[in-house]
Amino acid sequence: MKKLLVILCLATVFVTLGGDLAAQCAMCKGSVQSTLTNGRSNYVSALNFGIAYLFVFPYAIVGIIGYMWYRNSKKAMLERIAVRARVQRAMGE
Repeated sequence: MKKLLVILCLATVFVTLGGDLAAQCAMCKGSVQSTLTNGRSNYVSALNFGIAYLFVFPYAIVGIIGYMWYRNSKKAMLERIAVRARVQRAMGE
């Protein structure tokens, strides 16, 4: 659990501090460069926000599925332990 928490914290730090990175495709980069020469920097920040917005959701979906898998596997493990304890009590009596 600690390992998962550390990984989650590191991922959060990288995502929040990575806002200044301008990772764009070639078409977006060309559009941004032509817009910057015209003096409209608002479009650039909106484009970067849109890219970051699209970047977050696949990771959020994978995180939710991973959490659900972890929760269900933990619940199944507790049920197996309970059944094993009942069997041991029945065999011991």
